[in-house]
Amino acid sequence: MTVDPTTSFWADAERHLVRYGGSFTPEIIDHALGSYVFTESGRKILDFTSGQMSAILGHSHPDIVETVQREVGRLDHLFSGMLSRPVVDLARRLAGSLPEPLEKALLLTTGAESNEAALRLAKLVTGRHEIVSFAHSWHGMTQGAASATYSAGRKGYGPAVVGSLAIPTPNAYRPDFLTSEGQHDWRRQLDVAFDLVDAQSVGSLAACLVEPILSSGGVVELPLGYLAALKVKCEERGMLLILDEAQTGLCRTGTWYAFERDGVVPDIITLSKTLGAGLPLAAVVTSAEIEEEAHARGFLFFTTHVSDPLVAAVGNTVLDVLERDHLDQRAEKLGLVLQQGLLAIQSRHNVVGDVRGRGLLQGLELVVDRATPQGSDRLGALVTSRCLELGLHMNVVQLPGMGGIFRIAPPLTATESELGEGLDILDQAIGDCADRSSAVEG
Repeated sequence: MTVDPTTSFWADAERHLVRYGGSFTPEIIDHALGSYVFTESGRKILDFTSGQMSAILGHSHPDIVETVQREVGRLDHLFSGMLSRPVVDLARRLAGSLPEPLEKALLLTTGAESNEAALRLAKLVTGRHEIVSFAHSWHGMTQGAASATYSAGRKGYGPAVVGSLAIPTPNAYRPDFLTSEGQHDWRRQLDVAFDLVDAQSVGSLAACLVEPILSSGGVVELPLGYLAALKVKCEERGMLLILDEAQTGLCRTGTWYAFERDGVVPDIITLSKTLGAGLPLAAVVTSAEIEEEAHARGFLFFTTHVSDPLVAAVGNTVLDVLERDHLDQRAEKLGLVLQQGLLAIQSRHNVVGDVRGRGLLQGLELVVDRATPQGSDRLGALVTSRCLELGLHMNVVQLPGMGGIFRIAPPLTATESELGEGLDILDQAIGDCADRSSAVEG
């Protein structure tokens, strides 16, 4: 009896794979190129998420392919205490892309790992242990990063790291503090938040770890001025400010780093996804002063793949392409095209409650009714499925109560035509699903 290979694939997946969050996309992916992924069955699917928000140069970018093919035959992996030219070159170039005093880099593999290292640096240098993060944050699944992650994954795993403190997320679409004019009063919210931090603290505040735009937390952009005010709160308490730019760094928001808009320089910045353009590469960058103090106190972060040469060579190629093709300017221009298209969709569909974001990181929130903006996880699931049927892969925030928020992050190499194709599919999918969902929810 002949067994259908597709049936056996899914049977093997069900039998042998650990399910690590949500369900798997019901397609077998064969290959990917540019802005598209291609299935074994021959379908061509537009990828509006850049893989896992990482392939900023698109899939199989020729410069990345050439670098990997060349370098894997020269230097793939070394003992962690050995150095190679790609590693030192990348550290130097990252420092050159950042404002002073950020000039010391540690090259790692994932965003969680880079956040873990940043937290260890902050705790060691300050001699304290309490970490403040947003209530809708996502910083990774290793112990320290997971303890600073409040949007999901906290139940059932035992105690979080001692000293983990949450503050409210400044979401202008769902404000919890209002001015007398009815606007989001983020300054009062921040003051109250740190009053609560001070009340809970045991006098050991080490750092505040935040994203300039919360991505998994619902594509929530910090209000202009918030980062500067947060930096003051940190300085008043002797805390370090750590910015997690895993998804916003390296041109995606229209500037090289999202924090540039605010004129604030963090004490530590962490990078990952966009740095490797789809390969496992991350970095922590800090000042010489912080690095010197950490070294003097015996800083230890010796991992199997720290300072690996192959992915460092890829990181250098990523910087080459970003610089050569002026992808910061391209992301700013295409971001306006994408946002205008999403706003046009909002004008046509009452279930689109909000459009927000910057550059090529945009969010679209679906609601039951715009007049009473109750989120709709069900509609988000329906639209996601319909988009896939029509040839568009979308990423909905897979967290309870936020399943109607799409994270839209096409590659920086996408064309206006590809953006238009995706917008047309999304528009049709929302129209196809809205009436069906409201009938059920009503």
